[in-house]
This record gives sequence, structure tokens and C-alpha cells, in this order.
Amino acid sequence: MTSRRCAHTAGALRERHLARSGPPPELRNPPYTRLPNDSPKGKDRMEPPATRRRITIVDVARHAQVSVTSVSKVLRNAYGASPEMQEKVRRAIDELGFRPHAGARGLRGQTYTIGVMLPDIRNPFFPEILDGITASLKDTEYQVLLGPGCNGEKEEARVTEAMLDRGMDGLVLVAPVSPRAHLDHVGTAVPTVVVGRHGTSPAYDTVTDDDMAGAAQVVAHLAGLGHRRIAHIDHHETDPTRLMEMPNAHRANGYRLAMRAHGLEEWINVVATSYTQQGGYEGTRQLLALPAADRPTAVFAGADVVAMGVLEAVAEAGLSVPDDLSVAGYDNTTFAAFGPVSLTSVDQAGREMGRNAVRLLLERIADRGRPSTKVTLSPTLVPRRSTTRPAE
Repeated sequence: MTSRRCAHTAGALRERHLARSGPPPELRNPPYTRLPNDSPKGKDRMEPPATRRRITIVDVARHAQVSVTSVSKVLRNAYGASPEMQEKVRRAIDELGFRPHAGARGLRGQTYTIGVMLPDIRNPFFPEILDGITASLKDTEYQVLLGPGCNGEKEEARVTEAMLDRGMDGLVLVAPVSPRAHLDHVGTAVPTVVVGRHGTSPAYDTVTDDDMAGAAQVVAHLAGLGHRRIAHIDHHETDPTRLMEMPNAHRANGYRLAMRAHGLEEWINVVATSYTQQGGYEGTRQLLALPAADRPTAVFAGADVVAMGVLEAVAEAGLSVPDDLSVAGYDNTTFAAFGPVSLTSVDQAGREMGRNAVRLLLERIADRGRPSTKVTLSPTLVPRRSTTRPAE
């Protein structure tokens, strides 16, 4: 009886103590709440922690002991913020973990976001352009947000319109297949740079590679090794505008012109599939099915990702590169430089393309009224072990 009375008294004292002072520190902000044992999810179900309050510009100003106006000037890189003031504010931002609200910044004119649309995230060349973009923006306030274009007009329209709706400060569109009218619409709405498309417009800037010159370098290299039956795997295209502006069309035209220049017109052989690994595989199977007298001794794949499929089809046929078939690609990706592959390829300086795109974009953000600019880079052939003299 005495032990039960003491236990009851102790429990009452604990309740009165908690009523006055609240729960002990370890229970005041528990990381989770344990549900009753009869919960349908079981006794170990845990609820998520309470949402943390967002740090505001007012918190930063108090922490740095400066005015809200001073913090705003630092965030906007505006005139009037001394180096000492910038140091105090940025230290407070780091200590508090403050993140500016993109929507609020957009209401003041800038979100400090750059949208980058890539047509195919599986193509190993496009990350080279992205590397150049991100490296050039590293010391700025801008952040890059990616959107997949999926090599389709509807998909590209959806991505670009979403970027416009979110108030991005500028867009970089890599090898877009959209109609010229849509590109003009985007370029009129927001500063835009188009990478890898040869057409020009007053509405946007462009960065391209001299694709015809690159294709000519491949043909000259193979012809110099003694090849005559040199085939080319192209990307199938029927749209008249894209046939004039897209890189694949320029490379195919460069191939044809170079073959004629080397006296090899009768051996021109273009197989149109797609700029994918599967396209390279299917195109090579078509070429290997030709009679022996017409079968090529060298293949110029329009992109390194296409060359992947070429190598796959050659191996499947029990043949070897370069003894039975010389293979050259385009883009000089990390795949081409991989030792066991050692693919001869054209380097079109993807990182430099990205850097030029950022330079033009920031210039256009600063001055929307300046004339549009086109930058054309010169490609360089990188010979490797995948090409050699044809077998006798």
C-alpha cells in the first residue's frame, strides 16, 4: 500500500512540474511523434518533423546588424554596398543558410536562373557543352536548370514554355529541332542563345561548329589512308529548314563535297538512320549486307554516339576495327578517347561552345537591343587507332 501511494504521489509531482516548466529539453522538440500501438501502420510509424521556418532577408539584416536595404543591395550587386558591407552580409547569409526566394526576385526583374535545353541526355557530347556553361557561370549568381527536349517539336515547346513561365533570365537551346517561328518567339520573349544550329535570327544569338569543314577533314584523312569506298551514316531528315540548318545536314553535305573533291564521287554512299547508337547499328548492318565489291572499307559516323552502334554491328558480324573496317566519328567525346575504343573523331570543342553561349547570353541580358551574333568554331580531327589503311 505504501509503495503504491508513493508512486502515485511522485507521478502527481511530475505532472505539476511539467505544467509549470514544460517538458524537459530532450522532449521539447522531438524529431518525430510515435503513434499509438494500435495504429494501423504499426507501433513504429513515425511522422515527419515540423517544417523549418524559411530564413528571410530580415533575419539576414538582423544577424549582420545592417539594414534590409543594405542586404538587398548586396543580393542585387547594386551600387552603394561597400566591400565591408558585402563581407558582413555574405557571412550572415552563409551562417544562416539563407536562400533568396526565386519568385520574389523574379518580381523585381531577375530570378538568376538560366534554362538549358538538351535534346538527348544519352548523347555523350551534350554534357561537354553543359560543362562549358556551368564553368562559365561558376563565379556568378546564376544557377542552371536543365530541361530535356527529347528531339521533338512538341516536347521542346513544352520545355521552353515552362522555362518562360518560370521567369528564367535567359535560355540556351542546344540543337533544337523547333520551327524557326517558335525559336523567334522564344528569343523575343527572353534572351536566348541557340547552340548547334546554323540558321541566324535577329531574335537570338547562335554558336555553331563548322560542320562541313569537319566532315571534309574526315574524308581527307580516310582518303589519305587509301580508302575509296567511304560511307557516311546520317540522321534522316525531311524538313526543308532543318535540312539547311541542322549539323547533321551540314556534315552530310560536307561529306559529299569532299568525296567529289577527292575524285570519289562514284563511291558516295549515305545511309540515313538516326543520330543514336541504334541508328549507327542499323546503318552498319545495311552497309555490311552490300555485295563485297560495294561494301565500304571505311565508315564516317555523323556522331560518336552513332559510332557506338557501328562498333557494335561490326563486332556482331565477327569483324574487327580497323582491320576489316575503319571507323571515324564526330564530337571527340570521352567515349572516343577511351583506350580500348580509340575512335578517330572530330573535336568540335563542346566546352568552348558552352563558354561562348554563356558569354553571348550574359551580354544579351545586359543589352537586349544589341544586334544578334553568330560564333562559328573551327573543328579539329583527332586521329586514333580506329582508322588505318584498307586491307589489300
